[in-house]
Amino acid sequence: MFLMKDIVRDGDPVLRQQAQQVSFPLSDEDRKLADDLMEYLIVSQDPELCKKYQLRAGVGLAAPQVGVSKMMASVLVPAENEDDKPVFKDVIINPVIVSSSVQRGALTEGEGCLSVDKDVPGYVPRAARITLKYQDVDGNEHKIRLKNYPAIVCQHEIDHLHGSLFYDHINKEDPFHRTGDEIFIY
Repeated sequence: MFLMKDIVRDGDPVLRQQAQQVSFPLSDEDRKLADDLMEYLIVSQDPELCKKYQLRAGVGLAAPQVGVSKMMASVLVPAENEDDKPVFKDVIINPVIVSSSVQRGALTEGEGCLSVDKDVPGYVPRAARITLKYQDVDGNEHKIRLKNYPAIVCQHEIDHLHGSLFYDHINKEDPFHRTGDEIFIY
């Protein structure tokens, strides 16, 4: 299981690299990586286990964040009610955003990242809706539409696969600039 000591921090060159495509069928090493990425999210979202292992809770974790420059990320957006199934849960491999809305969305509290230890205030404008194409661990292709928070989480993780970090999107002159057209997600 990955621990916080395994998470690559801002400044490490792997976070700024273009990740490599993953080939199928997955190697044993890649399958273990996929399992470990998702396990981190599951454990980090359990308050008792999160505390026990001294983790920071996360909803997404990309392979470059654990030092592996491959096009793979786990995403686990929990349900609003504990008894419901997650809003989105999968390991997305070789993901591509095939379309995105013109309307922008941003989290009111800004974004955070397991690889960025400091708080970077500001709005991170992203597409409010996306159509995402990816492969799962078995090589099955998926094409799904996501909106609001799950769309933002997936865009954040896909950025990691292309060497971008969330704060790259923040307006440097006016971090809390609003155009009036965007949706703010709480």
